[in-house]
Amino acid sequence: MSVGKLTVTTRTRTGKGAARQLRATGKVPGVLYGATKDGPVPPVSIVVDVKALKAALDPERKQNTVIDLTVEGDAPQRVAALLREYQLDIIRRDVSHVDLLAIDPDKEITTDVPLELVGKPLGAIDGGQLHTVLRDLQVKCKPADIPLRITVDVSPLTIGDVLHVSDLTLPAGVQSVTGLGQAIVSCVPPEIEKVTEAAAAAPAEGAAAAPAAAAAGKDAKAAPAGKDAKAAPAAAKPAEKKK
Repeated sequence: MSVGKLTVTTRTRTGKGAARQLRATGKVPGVLYGATKDGPVPPVSIVVDVKALKAALDPERKQNTVIDLTVEGDAPQRVAALLREYQLDIIRRDVSHVDLLAIDPDKEITTDVPLELVGKPLGAIDGGQLHTVLRDLQVKCKPADIPLRITVDVSPLTIGDVLHVSDLTLPAGVQSVTGLGQAIVSCVPPEIEKVTEAAAAAPAEGAAAAPAAAAAGKDAKAAPAGKDAKAAPAAAKPAEKKK
């Protein structure tokens, strides 16, 4: 089990103004909730140092890193926790809020594990293409048993074959929460790829045709005006002869 270490403090000031002041110092507001072996943890407003949080996360496990969390404040506590969720600023793309989940290391939790496709499908010989449906698998297991990734061997796939969750061999102690009938990846004929590309291009071609039709309509409306313009001088000629 990969364990990082992080220290946070309880937050007494709330509101947008207080949050802006925190972010200006490289810290963000957050909340800690969940349950440990001692029982439920009531939601606690905390202050999190973003750099310290990133340093506490294992580069490979990322959000599945079990953190040894120390909470400083009026009621100090030390718990095991996971980074459950984080929010990003829409413009700056900086972390703006953090949710930490207190856990019991001896109890199962639900989390997402990335799927890694390995191998070259047999169908590639005939021009087949891999179509990925699922990139992460939701699993249930104890924190210590969370795998880094789940490997999916696609080499046996021929055109038309599909791999489902039920085809996976999961590590001991790990159960899939994602339905067993869920497709993960398939090998599709190249024609499907071409049809998809053509369908994607169709709206663009239709959009290009619309201005052309509009331009043609404009010219058609302008033609009668041109004929009237030529008729006016012809009507004026008899008057000039009388003079």
